Amino acid sequence: MSAKFERAEIWRNRFLILPSMLLLATFVIYPACFAVYTSLTNESLTGPAALNPRFVGLDNYTKLFTDGNFWRSLAITFWFVLFSAIIGQLVLGLASAMLLRRRFALRPLVNAVILMPNAVPEVVAAMMWASMLASGEYGTLNNIVAWFGVEPQRWLTSFPLTMIIVVNIWRGIGFAMILMTSGLSSISEELYEAARMDGANPRQVFRRITLPLLVPTLFLYLLVSTVSTIAIFGLVFALTRGGPAGATELIGIYIYNQSFNAYQLGYGSAVAVVVLTFSLFIGMLYVRALKVDV
Repeated sequence: MSAKFERAEIWRNRFLILPSMLLLATFVIYPACFAVYTSLTNESLTGPAALNPRFVGLDNYTKLFTDGNFWRSLAITFWFVLFSAIIGQLVLGLASAMLLRRRFALRPLVNAVILMPNAVPEVVAAMMWASMLASGEYGTLNNIVAWFGVEPQRWLTSFPLTMIIVVNIWRGIGFAMILMTSGLSSISEELYEAARMDGANPRQVFRRITLPLLVPTLFLYLLVSTVSTIAIFGLVFALTRGGPAGATELIGIYIYNQSFNAYQLGYGSAVAVVVLTFSLFIGMLYVRALKVDV
């Protein structure tokens, strides 16, 4: 009877995860496989290749690895991910989580202000920041810096990469704070009390207790934020469209430009496959670092 019951449980569990597997196959696995196939052809949106695409093997990948614009886009994406997700959001999210563990008068307001960017749609946030960073006397940021005697700036022209890093940090602090708060809540208060009784100061408590016990949460956040930031598109496209002169052409925008502006679907798919492979490799590194079997 127990063996029969176990088999029934196995089939019941398989049935329960079937809808998720169907969605995964439809919206993730099939598009990824189709992108791999397209990357091996010369498919295009215009010309003879649009009607009769042909198999070209690894020609798109050969072109990709010798394309200076691809490597420039990859370098821009690296700095964007490093400073906005890995450094900016992580540090400020952890600081916000530790601050909100304390009780103070404006705590609910501060919590709402930090979480509010997550409730704003990506395009709406981009339009709001476009108004903030507008050049001339009508830009909100220019009006603010004018109080300190600073001349109006063309923020998205003079400091394009810095500005989109700031915008992405603003948008991602809330998620980082939620994850860090979850990690901090799992640390027993008895450890802190014991450390204080032993004479440890706040810096020592953070270095010896909080930070080591937060390592799994930190790596989980780095995995999610790194992969999602590599794939970011809408926020930056709405603000700069990759300009000026390609200064903010992240890899997602580069794929879009090659596929739909240059009409080279095969080449754009090859770039997408390389980025997908790179993201999977980063995910494997994080999982190995956590020593988790997946």
